[in-house]
This record gives sequence, C-alpha cells and structure tokens, in this order.
Amino acid sequence: MISDAIETTQCQRKDPVDLFHSGHFVKICAPMVRYSKLAFRTLVRKYNCDLCYTPMIIAADFVRSVKARDSEFTTSKGDRPLIVQFAANEAQVLSDAARIVCPFADGIDLNCGCPQRIHDDLKRTVDLCRKAEATGVSWITVHGRNVEERHQPVHYDAIKIIKQNLSIPIVANGDVKTLKDAENIHHMTGTDGVMVARGLLANPAMFAGYEETPLKCIQDWVDIALEHGTPFTCFHHHLMYMMERITSKQEKRVFNVLSSTSAVLDYVNDHYGV
Repeated sequence: MISDAIETTQCQRKDPVDLFHSGHFVKICAPMVRYSKLAFRTLVRKYNCDLCYTPMIIAADFVRSVKARDSEFTTSKGDRPLIVQFAANEAQVLSDAARIVCPFADGIDLNCGCPQRIHDDLKRTVDLCRKAEATGVSWITVHGRNVEERHQPVHYDAIKIIKQNLSIPIVANGDVKTLKDAENIHHMTGTDGVMVARGLLANPAMFAGYEETPLKCIQDWVDIALEHGTPFTCFHHHLMYMMERITSKQEKRVFNVLSSTSAVLDYVNDHYGV
C-alpha cells in the first residue's frame, strides 16, 4: 500500500536518467503483470538489477479507487529507483495517477506496447518515437516484435535503427535469457539499457552473471516472500519459474501441485536444504 511508503520522501528520489550516463548499460526489470511487485523487485535488486518497474496499473481505476491503489501499488524505502507504469488513454487521468505516486517513485511510464510494438513500416515507428522524444520523455523502451509476433526472433536491427535516429536513451527488450545475451544486445543495437521479463522470472540472479538460479537466490526469495506476506500462488509460481532449469520432470510433477506454503517450505528444505 502507499501508506507503507510514507517514510519514502521526495528527498530520497533518484533521477534514473543518471543511470544511462554511468558508463555501462542499464539492467532493467520489466513491468510484468502479477510478478514484478515489491517482493520480486527486492529480490532482483540484490542481484545487480539497476532499475525496476511496477506491473502495469490501469490509471483510471487507480485514481478512482482507494482499494485499487492499495492492491496495485506497494513500495518501501529501499525500492529505488522505481518506475511506475500506467495504462491510460486520457492525459488528465494519467496526470492524476502520476501525482498520487509522485512522492514514492522516480519516474512514470506510459504503456504503449500491448500489443503494438514495432510497425512493419519501420519509418512509422521511428516517427512515433521522434514525436515522443519531442514531448520531453526521458527514454523509450522498444520491444523488437510486431503485433502478430509472439515467439519469433526479435528484430534487433529495427531497435538499432530507432536508436540511431533518436537522441534520448533507448532500451532494448525481448528474448534476453542471460547476462551474456544482454551484453550482446547492448553491443549489437547500441542501446543504453536492456529490459528483461521472462529471463528474470526464470533466473532472478541473471544480471549478476548466474547461468541458472543459484540456491542462495531461492533462499533469498523464500525469506523475502515470507517477510512481505506474499500470497501463496505468487510465492509458488515464482519458485516454479526459478526452479524450472534445476528440477527434473518428476520433481516438477510433485512440486508444481503443492498447495500450501508449509508444503513448499518442506519440499525445498528436504530437496535443496533451503
């Protein structure tokens, strides 16, 4: 809840744009519905994630309902730098939502990528990005697929062209599974940052250079999730993602149907000493 962040004052705000001038590409946790909430952001920050986004929040509901605000936005003193992502189609509503979270965040992001991403005619995408740049946005994140594409290869060449045509920082997004992938995409596109979604779900320690989720990261997630009172389904799903690469099919059949926090804790303790 916002009330949880009362101690997070405006004087603690960090300018995330400074990250793009730090001499290295910015490692970013993407806005993921249900998943990139406070507990998970706390976890990835322990493993070299530079910047985190909230899940997408519907601005109109957020402005209208205290209940929506309490359920959709939770932060803490150490949850910085933080970008709050809103979906909105009215400028005033977006402005009102931004004012509410302003004391507790370092930036506001407008979701323009579900489902539109790059256009088949790349000139149209470049033109849109230039218009956004002219309005004064700090940076733009580009997911390198078009509206019909889901699992096809990412068009990194298109992201590179967008970067070459703008002056503000550009962030690349799409199909990043390891730190090496992120480094390669950074060099391939010339972008200033790399945003990761599913890759971080599978391995929250990815940005620290781990090829798969280390047991220490699993232990950290258990501790953080319990401390934050994370609902069981979310707690369990994160572990299912994190343990995907280190469990056998037989182990998955058992672990994935566990139905209580105590059963999950017993399992990870018995099998992994966590």
